Amino acid sequence: QVRLLESGGGLVQAGGSLRLSCAASGRTLSFFDMGWFRQAPGKEREFVAAIDWTANRTMYTDSVKGRFTISRDNAKKTMYLQMDSLGPEDTAIYFCATDRRGPLKNPGGYASWGPGTQVTVSS
Repeated sequence: QVRLLESGGGLVQAGGSLRLSCAASGRTLSFFDMGWFRQAPGKEREFVAAIDWTANRTMYTDSVKGRFTISRDNAKKTMYLQMDSLGPEDTAIYFCATDRRGPLKNPGGYASWGPGTQVTVSS
């Protein structure tokens, strides 16, 4: 069983950058697709980005395209989310997930989740 732990969240001004990390323990991440999701107060959890196990294929939700970059290092069992040009609309708890068994963009399609890291963007 894999355990995931996010880090790198915090408070940043609009226009700033953060780099989130998702570290895995207990099992390799190789051969497993991974994703980032976020949940703002009062809203449902939504898809942000995903990366396949080879790191050759990535996918982003439209609102973060050109600003966020997902990557992974299977040897380090870590996935990253570089977030640039942050805006108040990006404020949310960010979660990483793996063990995908359903649609790539559907939170219900992932079986393993981290506890999340808070990202707050001030205007």
